[in-house]
This record gives sequence, structure tokens and C-alpha cells, in this order.
Amino acid sequence: MKSYDIYETIKTRSGGDIYLGVVGPVRTGKSTFITKFAEKLIIPNLVDPYLRERTIDELPQSADGKTIMTTEPKFVPSKAAKVEIENVQMNVRLVDCVGYLVKGAMGHTEENKPRLVKTPWSNAEMSFKEAAELGTQKVIEEHSTVGILVTTDGSISDLDRNSYIDAEERVVAKLKQTNKPFVIVLNTRYPKEERTQILKNSLNTKYQVPVITMDVANLTLADINKMLEELLMEFPIVSFEFKMPKWLEALPYTSSFIQQIINEVKNLIKNNFKMSDYKGIKLFEQNTNYEPVDNAEIELGKGKIYFTITPKSDLFYHVLSEQIGMPIESDFELVSYLRQLTHAKQQYDKIKEALDNVKQNGYGVVTPAMNEMILAEPEMIKQGGRYGVRLKASAPSLHIMRVDIETEVSPIIGTEEQSSELVKSLLGEFEADPKSLWETKIFGKTLHSIVQEGLNHKIYAMPMDAQNKMRKTLSRIVNEGKGGIICILL
Repeated sequence: MKSYDIYETIKTRSGGDIYLGVVGPVRTGKSTFITKFAEKLIIPNLVDPYLRERTIDELPQSADGKTIMTTEPKFVPSKAAKVEIENVQMNVRLVDCVGYLVKGAMGHTEENKPRLVKTPWSNAEMSFKEAAELGTQKVIEEHSTVGILVTTDGSISDLDRNSYIDAEERVVAKLKQTNKPFVIVLNTRYPKEERTQILKNSLNTKYQVPVITMDVANLTLADINKMLEELLMEFPIVSFEFKMPKWLEALPYTSSFIQQIINEVKNLIKNNFKMSDYKGIKLFEQNTNYEPVDNAEIELGKGKIYFTITPKSDLFYHVLSEQIGMPIESDFELVSYLRQLTHAKQQYDKIKEALDNVKQNGYGVVTPAMNEMILAEPEMIKQGGRYGVRLKASAPSLHIMRVDIETEVSPIIGTEEQSSELVKSLLGEFEADPKSLWETKIFGKTLHSIVQEGLNHKIYAMPMDAQNKMRKTLSRIVNEGKGGIICILL
């Protein structure tokens, strides 16, 4: 990332306030780190020039050897100061903590008794051990947006690496309890050497936190930018967002194809929390409907991770076939089916209003379209002493009526007792689940099929001659405007 992007992004994630809590064991270079960081990034970029001298005076003291220098927490600057770095304005402050004690360090006892120190967290003095643990918790939870744990390989002091391990482990555990983003700075005189890189990788594996090797005494702006970039990846993920074809979005939540995506998302949320986790994310590895996803786009400033879901080539037709209830396997079949649907819709639109009227009133009329009208040849007519022209047109109209059909099933079972038992059984099924009554079998047939046969018999029993007479009668009523009708059924 470019330095501008780093500052802008970390400002966004921190809400404009970058408060770095610098913690770790004693004698690791925490105070030196704060001094060098302030000299490189804060002091030259302070918006208020009068703060520069005051901030320089507030820098912590540091020295070589085994003697502990930081005996109380220190804020640099004392109040958060506004800085402008590459046109990005933000409030910055560092907090130097009392370090966790390590074997061999000097200065934490007086006359063989624990030396007591003052802290802003309590009116009473407390031991180094208590001050370090309470201070680390307070600084990270209440006074910092991010944490920097400074440790060392032992090359910067008279203490060996093993002296720091126990304190280092306790600081990491305390930081993880706070759920704040943090990185580990491995302070060494030999940041490029192979043994340092081996230790770095070991710490990274052990703590699952980014480890940056640097010579804090010779800290550069590039070192700071690299550290901030790693720190950005430790912020929590705010949201996962998924891009997918619009036709997939049209499917209902209950669709098995959508459920497959939801299950992947649930597993994703369960196992990934930090922005850095996106590198190892893999989706749909064993899925037969979606292409595997092993890369993602990230928006660090907003904490968002974007995934593109790509269906396999045949899924579209599979989903389409499932939704419409008929097989579609190619573009040709799709276009053919769309043409059929278009024709069917055009025909349905003609009768839709009539069908709605039938449902409401029992009678509906489909008026003829202009292209269905037949115009007869004009004729001259005479009425009395006057002449005129007769223009005659005809067109088919559809008259749809609702006819309520009744049918009856009266099976002869046998004795009165047997019939009574059947009635009780049918009533019991009807009360429990009226729909299940249709599946009751009588004489080897379901009640539904018996009733359907009775209805069909009546529907198709009307003879063709009677149908023609009904049609002619209705035509006369419509054309002659006669409202009265007498029917004699034989």
C-alpha cells in the first residue's frame, strides 16, 4: 500500500484517533520505540507548531543495560495532538506502559523489597508486577485504539532471549483478552539475519499475530509504514459482502441453491474474525453447483471483504428447469419456451377480464378484436321514398358461464353396522385433515378419482345438439336484444 493509503485507512478504522498503547516486557526498547516513532511521524507533522517543543520534552528516557527506566505510564503527547501526514489529518498519541518484569532486570527492588510505583489508575502505590498488569489492561482497553507489543531477541540488552519468554507470553494473553488489534515488534540489532527471521516465524506461528522485525534504535519511516500496514490487517472484519448473478438473487430464501450459499457464509463467519483471515478463505471447494472461491477483494477502511460467487455453467438451466417445471438445457430451448409463453400470455390476456367476471358474477364476455371482425359487402336499401346504405359486420365473441356441477357417491357397503363404521371413519378423517379424505379408498379407488369420474360424466354428457341449440339461443339473445327466455328441458 502507498503511505497515503495506509494513513487514510487506519484513520478511518480508528475513527480519526490513532492511540497506540506500547506494551511488553521491560528492557525491550518500548521507550526508544515511542521516541523514534514520535520523532519520525508525530513531531514533524504537528498542526500546532507550539506543541513541538513541549512534545520533545515529554519524550520518555531510555538507556542500555539491565536497569528498568520506565517506572510509570507516560502519554506522548500528554494530550492527543492533531497531525497532518500527507494531507491526512488525525489525532495521534502514544502510551508508554510499565513493562512486565523479566529475569535479570534491575531496578524493581529497593533494599531487597519490591519497589513501589505510582500509576494514574490508583491513588495507592503498587508493585512493578501489579502496575504492569493493570497498566497494560487499562492502556489497551481505555486509552488505545491499537496495541504495539515490543519484545526482543536479546541482542539489544544484556539479557538473553529466554529471559523474556514468560513475560512476553503473559502480555500476549492479556492483549488477546482485550480484543483490540495489535502487532508484535521484534526489536533486534540484526533484523535481516536468518536467525532473526526464524525467530520471527516462530513467534508468528506461536501467537498467530503479525511480527515485524526492526532495529528500533534506527527506526525508519518505512518501518513505521510496514507496521501500520500489518496492524490494519488485525482490525476485525465488519462485514462480508457477496456478488452473484441477479437471477440467483431472485430465488427464494428456501431454495436449496441459496441454502448452499448460506451454509458457506455461516462457516465463513464462524472461523474468520480479522481482516488478515481473508487470505486463507476458500469457499465451495467440494460444491457441485458453484465454482471454488479462493480470492477476495478487501476494503480495509470499512472492514469489508467482497466475494464473487460464480455458478457453474449448467446451474442456470438446472435452476430454470426446477422453477418452471419443465426441462430447459440450452439457449435454443429457452428461446423456444419464451416464445410459447409469450403466445400463451397474449391469449390469456384476451380472456383474463372475462374469467375474473366469471369468478365474481358467474358470467363473462370476451369481446372480439378488430382483426376478428368481418365486414360484409355494403348494400343499398330503400325505406319509403328514401335510400340508404347497409354496412353489416360480424365477429365471434366468447361467452363464459360458471356452471355448478354436483355429483354424489353412494357406495353400498353391506350391513347397517358396516355403513355406520365407514361413516364414523370418514368423519374422523374429515375432522382431522379434510384434504386427506380425498385419498380414502373405496372399492380400490380413491374418493377423489370416484368423484372426478362423476363430474366428468356430467360435464361431457351434454350432447352436441344441445350445445348447438344453447349457442344459437345465446346468439339470438345477444343480437336481437331480447331479455326474456323460456326454456323447456326434455
